[in-house]
Amino acid sequence: MFGGNKLKINKDIIERCKKCSEVAGYSSVEEFVEHILEKELKGIEGAGTSDEAITESLRGLGYIS
Repeated sequence: MFGGNKLKINKDIIERCKKCSEVAGYSSVEEFVEHILEKELKGIEGAGTSDEAITESLRGLGYIS
């Protein structure tokens, strides 16, 4: 579990997110990242929210083997 609300992200990824958030018109990089994470989570959880359903969804997306 993450301590507090802090999360370390690779500097290169942050820079890419900053550029995309500006181009897309988001008010902040945080808003952009939150939107992208929410969208991705909805896709993963689409099959259901049980551990088994999430595992199968992640496996199908290639995130785990």
